[in-house]
Amino acid sequence: MLHIVNKSHTQTRSLESCLRLAQPGHALLLTEDAVYAATRGGAASAGLAAALARLKVHVLMPDLEARGMAGALVDGVTPVDYAGFVDLVVTHPTNQTWL
Repeated sequence: MLHIVNKSHTQTRSLESCLRLAQPGHALLLTEDAVYAATRGGAASAGLAAALARLKVHVLMPDLEARGMAGALVDGVTPVDYAGFVDLVVTHPTNQTWL
């Protein structure tokens, strides 16, 4: 399953809920303001650091770059471009978008 989160962990509890319910081996894609959770400044407070051991975590690189955070990506998070986003959706036909 692919989980997609687009809101910052400081704005909503979407990421928190996602991380609580995602199963080991699932994939997570962070887009829009959710990319802040994949940075060195946000990973611990977002709970992402602990989730990296059980989830495949991806971040949409154009969104990370648009926010000036490309140099702060946490180790273990895989950046993807738009084609990579499409590949994730194709690879994971079941997906959940967390609003």
